Amino acid sequence: MRIEFPEATKVHRRIPKEAFYKRLQLSAALKDKFISDVDRIFVENSFTVDSLNFTTEADVKEILLLSVTLKRKDFDKKIIEAIARQNPHQLVFLLMYGNECQLALYHKKLYKTEWIPENELSLKLRGQTLDDIWDGLIEQIALHDELAETSTSEAIEKRLETQEKILKLENQIQKTEAAAWKEQQPKKRFELYSKLQDYKTKLEELKHGQS
Repeated sequence: MRIEFPEATKVHRRIPKEAFYKRLQLSAALKDKFISDVDRIFVENSFTVDSLNFTTEADVKEILLLSVTLKRKDFDKKIIEAIARQNPHQLVFLLMYGNECQLALYHKKLYKTEWIPENELSLKLRGQTLDDIWDGLIEQIALHDELAETSTSEAIEKRLETQEKILKLENQIQKTEAAAWKEQQPKKRFELYSKLQDYKTKLEELKHGQS
């Protein structure tokens, strides 16, 4: 695991599961999932101006790295969403199951990397302010597979927006292609193929920064 942060940021403090689900507003069903899906939770690192020895203040005041050991790989992601949305800090989750792990964070929605072997995981701190650090973490986790020819100097929000549009169009293309193959009526099939070409044109424009 290639995650090495400054010694001053290390916490490694276990938090009982009860301390989480008793404070969180959870439905009975989600509380049961929390108990059945989550094994252990640790606060591994706390990134603040002091712990990183920064001199510039930022809108982001603290970022916590939580390691969550899971009892099941197909855990309910709403558990992570509930923790992140009801916590005042920016949170990064290191989710672990067996010898595999994935990273996750919540930024308007939940983003997760793919499951990978633990020894292949990498995460770095980038920037000289906590705002920069948070944007860098979003970049590594939410934009782990950059789909468009966007500049890394472009605002992270714009890059996320472009990625969402691309994923939506790719899904529409897949569904439209399947529908066109099944359609028997020539007129409707022609309409579907016309729509398909429109989607593909828009997709190419997005991928080449022409949105």
